[in-house]
Amino acid sequence: CSMSLPTPYYDEGGITIYHADCRDILPHLPTNTIKLAITSPPYNMRTRIRNGKYTERERSEHFSKKYAQFPDALPIQEYYEFHKDVVRQLLLITNLIFINIQIVTGSKEAWFRIIGDYSETIKDVIVWDKGHGQPAMHDAVINRASELILALESPKTSGRAFSNSCFKRGTMQDVWRFNSIESYSGEGHAATFPLGLPAKIIRGWGGKYSHVIDPFCGTGTTLLAAKRSYCFATGIEIEEKYCEIAVRRLAQEVLPL
Repeated sequence: CSMSLPTPYYDEGGITIYHADCRDILPHLPTNTIKLAITSPPYNMRTRIRNGKYTERERSEHFSKKYAQFPDALPIQEYYEFHKDVVRQLLLITNLIFINIQIVTGSKEAWFRIIGDYSETIKDVIVWDKGHGQPAMHDAVINRASELILALESPKTSGRAFSNSCFKRGTMQDVWRFNSIESYSGEGHAATFPLGLPAKIIRGWGGKYSHVIDPFCGTGTTLLAAKRSYCFATGIEIEEKYCEIAVRRLAQEVLPL
């Protein structure tokens, strides 16, 4: 490949962070070198319906302004192509992907299409029960008190049994209850998942000293869970302020020898 990887934003103790668009990094990572991917892509939350058509929310609206470098309001087709391509690229460098998605206005059509595209690769779906959903923003809309975690494995095989896992028979449930208030509540990102969620995935499918990647790493929750599990980790994040927060969180975590 003619392009080399850029200098990492952070690289210490087996944890690497790239401040970049993940589509500029993933093609240059070695194939089949990472144990699993754990990520929660942007929800396209700045998309709304007006007069029966998708449109971007007004910039003056206070709702969902998580990114300065990313609009979070892609046209549905573009959002679909973006995330389908990210899944494709992830499957080249790892055999296991866990993608946390929320079925919201701006993403539901795209993710339902991606689920269809990868129906043979999706091993199972985990429900993250958050305990309580924020009131819907419009009439006739169901409150969203849960999110989904798509579990994909490559190469694709029939059935629901994973080729690689660390949990014993009968011990892994398909509904995981983590209250959303357990998520990182410090400065910065308004849509983080709780630390226990990536930690549970690492325990169930990765194990100690495995390598984890998060192409939308935000404030570094996946990376912190990996560090606590004595794993290597690679994170990619387009928003520099979130990279800064991730570095601070990692620096505050001192592990026993």
